[in-house]
Amino acid sequence: MTRVLLVNHDRDVADLQTDSLRRRGYDVTECLGPVGASCPILAGRSCDMAEGVDVLVYDAFVTGEPDGAQRLIEGLREIHPSVPIVLCANGLEPDWMQTAGVHGVTPLVAATNWAQLAASIEQAIATHVA
Repeated sequence: MTRVLLVNHDRDVADLQTDSLRRRGYDVTECLGPVGASCPILAGRSCDMAEGVDVLVYDAFVTGEPDGAQRLIEGLREIHPSVPIVLCANGLEPDWMQTAGVHGVTPLVAATNWAQLAASIEQAIATHVA
């Protein structure tokens, strides 16, 4: 069973994504991210929740500000390079998003579509190079 850490600032969307992925057989843990809480990644430390998962699914706007989201994703790539990331951006791709290299992610730039989310997770796992 694929273990997913799902991080989304919108609780309703996170719940829908979690339910959809669980119906497809994924083991999902939710995190609200750094909004309203401290984040070990933004402090330059390892994230216990990111340890032991097969893939991270992040909302591109989880920090509520573009610079914070970029720092968060770059920090995740640097601190947890072996874990692939699917970066979800509903309708607007951040200009800082990278699909290759040290900070590369698998982008999902679309309205929430549960089949596309699952396909992006599988693509991220299959193509990730640490």
